[in-house]
Amino acid sequence: MISGCSSLSYFSSTCVTGASVFTCSSTLKLNPRRSRLLFQNPRILRNQEPLLRSGRSLVMDSHKPMFDVDKFDDEFVQKLKSGNLPGVGMMHAPISLLPTAFPEIYWNQACDVTPIFSELIDRVSLDGKFLQDSLSRTKKADIFTSRLLDIHSNMLERNKKEDIRLGLHRFDYMLDEETNSLLQIEMNTIACSFPGHSRLVSELHQTLLRSYGDQIGIDSERVPKNTSTGQFADAMAKAWLEYNNPRAVVMVIVQAEERNMYDQHWLSSMLKEKHNIVAIRKTLAEVEKEGSVQEDGTLIVGGKAVAVVYFRSGYTPNDHPSESEWNARMLIEESSAVKCPTIAYHLTGTKKIQQELAKPGVLERFLDNKEDIAKLRKCFAGLWSLDDQEIVKQAIEKPGLFVMKPQREGGGNNIYGDDVRDNLLRLQKEGVDGNSAYILMQRIFPKVSNTFMVREGAYHKSQAISELGVYGAYLRNKDKVIVNEQSGYLMRTKISSSDEGGVAAGFGVLDSIYLN
Repeated sequence: MISGCSSLSYFSSTCVTGASVFTCSSTLKLNPRRSRLLFQNPRILRNQEPLLRSGRSLVMDSHKPMFDVDKFDDEFVQKLKSGNLPGVGMMHAPISLLPTAFPEIYWNQACDVTPIFSELIDRVSLDGKFLQDSLSRTKKADIFTSRLLDIHSNMLERNKKEDIRLGLHRFDYMLDEETNSLLQIEMNTIACSFPGHSRLVSELHQTLLRSYGDQIGIDSERVPKNTSTGQFADAMAKAWLEYNNPRAVVMVIVQAEERNMYDQHWLSSMLKEKHNIVAIRKTLAEVEKEGSVQEDGTLIVGGKAVAVVYFRSGYTPNDHPSESEWNARMLIEESSAVKCPTIAYHLTGTKKIQQELAKPGVLERFLDNKEDIAKLRKCFAGLWSLDDQEIVKQAIEKPGLFVMKPQREGGGNNIYGDDVRDNLLRLQKEGVDGNSAYILMQRIFPKVSNTFMVREGAYHKSQAISELGVYGAYLRNKDKVIVNEQSGYLMRTKISSSDEGGVAAGFGVLDSIYLN
């Protein structure tokens, strides 16, 4: 096996030795437990989750920086990143060289509300009328959401029950400097990326701080242990057990040209090594071609019974270029396989439902505990329908204070700055139907901090902001909640001058947190 790989060595793949993360074009398949090597497509992370949508920074003024990057000379930074690119044609995944400071009180808050949000998603998903009614106008303005609602309506008409419900969620937050509060960006219920890589970046930072922490003056133990890969794999394994067919497989739904396959690989690998469960990878088009549902509801794809369907695709119109993909989604929903997510979970994660839940009195429809309701409301940023003429007027007058969001996942879709005004004026001319395709959200303004970003072997000191994503695993079988836990985290950091912050696009990097 490859040896001698220090914290930022370079190979033709995304390589992880100890705690290192790298990017490559290799298709080699290695046992990660034995070799500790991870191979990553060079286009990894492009157009992935909506990264950093707004704002200017992270740590509040009341919290001093944990170190002053301006005092680091080039020689010391080169030591941290283990030298220059050796020229072998390989590259690592874009990362922050050191973890980003994050106040422990807000970290604890984000972890504390995760099981409550997961329970909320499950309860909302069971209220078909609420979902259909809340998205009825959006359906007229957004074809993609309309197709999802049609599948959901079909399942309601059949009285299709999903007794076993698996949710692998991520809840994204920023620290707002003006309100000094942790505010939620969004709830993600489908294809939550980076549970594999986020763990590795945390391990990388812990390794660096153990080696250089004394010189920097910070403690590696203040980087929280990140168990995202193991906990997500464990939840899928428990769902597989609940399905109770030892010959069945887990099916990962992927894009035709998957750019993040090795983040997904870690989950599949852990399923096999820890739980002896086989995972197969299929596109929606392949499912339509190879799939069928037996009379007892069993989903058969490629001759294999499927116990769990784990979506890492299917969240954008681009994932449905033909009727084949929509037929596959319907086929999956018709089956008895455990879906992650179900069509109802998918719809619960839309921006419009998030905005509806923020309305006064709506949480009380789904939750009984007043303390839990108060905890969730504390995290809500301002969210409004475009039917609110007073808010629309304010957004036209001061567009920099708002973000305009369509019903889309995957990043690069939000509207900022003067474009908010232009689009609102355009919609006013076109009529009210188009309003339902969007919501308005309060723009969050975090504080800027200096960060070393490492990309393609070179480091750059940049003014940056960060977004914290907290993973949550939820598994229920009828009335029995089997899993409901915070399951690791994802930190992403980007240059503060960018509205959207895709990792592979050159703005954002994978990061971890340092509790202060």
